[in-house]
Amino acid sequence: MKNIAKNYEIAKEIYAEYGVDTDKAIEIARRTPISINCWQLDDLTGFENPDMKLSGGIEATGNAPGKPKNKDEYMKHLDTALSLIPGNTKLALHAVYSDTKGEKVDRNQLEPKHFAFWVDYAKDKKITLDFNPTYFSHEKADSGFTLASKDKEIRDFWIEHGKRSRIIGAYFGKELGVPCITNHWIPDGYKDTTIDKLGPRERLAESLDEIFSEPIDPKYNIDSVESKLFGIGSESYVVGSHEFYTNYVAYRNNCILCMDAGHYHPTEVISSKISSYLAFGKELMLHLSRPVRWDSDHVIVVDDELKAIMEEIVRNNALDKVHIGLDFFDASINRIAATVIGARNARKALLMALLEPTRMLKDAEYADNFTKRLALLEETKTLPFGLVWDKLCEMENVCGSEWINNDLF
Repeated sequence: MKNIAKNYEIAKEIYAEYGVDTDKAIEIARRTPISINCWQLDDLTGFENPDMKLSGGIEATGNAPGKPKNKDEYMKHLDTALSLIPGNTKLALHAVYSDTKGEKVDRNQLEPKHFAFWVDYAKDKKITLDFNPTYFSHEKADSGFTLASKDKEIRDFWIEHGKRSRIIGAYFGKELGVPCITNHWIPDGYKDTTIDKLGPRERLAESLDEIFSEPIDPKYNIDSVESKLFGIGSESYVVGSHEFYTNYVAYRNNCILCMDAGHYHPTEVISSKISSYLAFGKELMLHLSRPVRWDSDHVIVVDDELKAIMEEIVRNNALDKVHIGLDFFDASINRIAATVIGARNARKALLMALLEPTRMLKDAEYADNFTKRLALLEETKTLPFGLVWDKLCEMENVCGSEWINNDLF
């Protein structure tokens, strides 16, 4: 049995030598919201249509046993996952997780009432909600185009879906007292050589302008737009690229940018981009994922990039400007455990960043003492982070490392 109190006092004393207040670090790590993605639990099947086939470049690989067979089983799996995740948790929903009580309701007809049970659930579990319109896995997305489609009827359908999604997001924000991030990602693009790259982007800008035309109080809903480099079926050209959305956000000023860790070139990382937006006072939404050679949505681990992302946020005092969310779905392992592993790792990496002796490191850097900066960075790698993590878990009434003894394994 771990002696958490005794171990923590030792760790607290060690970190204090580096000018780090572990109590404060734990407090901030506990209260910082991290938005976990609901779709890891069922491979993004949702409740709209149990027989729905994923499309739009969306793919959950693997066939591990345990995928929930219905909504009731899904909710039980979610209960289990939440019981093992410490800290202030948000749950990011997709529009296909509606409850229409058996009535056929298309996505351009969705209303807050179709998500009322989620509000009740969130209040019961003391969590809050984010939202995502589902611009894929639908017959009106079969062409590979939605908001950038040449067909006005198709565009209008998805524009209405986007508008209604914002209303649902605002409903979540009003009911739960925390702004909902409504994140818009579309699969639009071409598989092969593309001649007209401008036309689709002009149509996308017009569609987004219409979706965001009705102002919504940001204390209830904040919209974000998510870029991608390529997808399955859009390897040569994606309409909603990083450059497109960066410019759209800057010039329209009606939404914020979402960066997904898997949506860039294999050697490109989002940690290096964060400060460029903070320099101009921009808010950001992040989707933390782990690409392996491509946007493969592996469960996040505490690797160099995850740590670097959290360090950039903490070093720049940007926890109020950067919204942290997860986006992965792996069907090759237990889906509940995958949700828990990813969520715990995100908060672990956040706590690690909060325990960094940033003041000492900046002092060395400002003094041009780069030797001390490097030496100090290396010394921090062996500080007793795990003892502080155990204390955080105890304070949250959540298992520490012993959670791996759970029946999920």
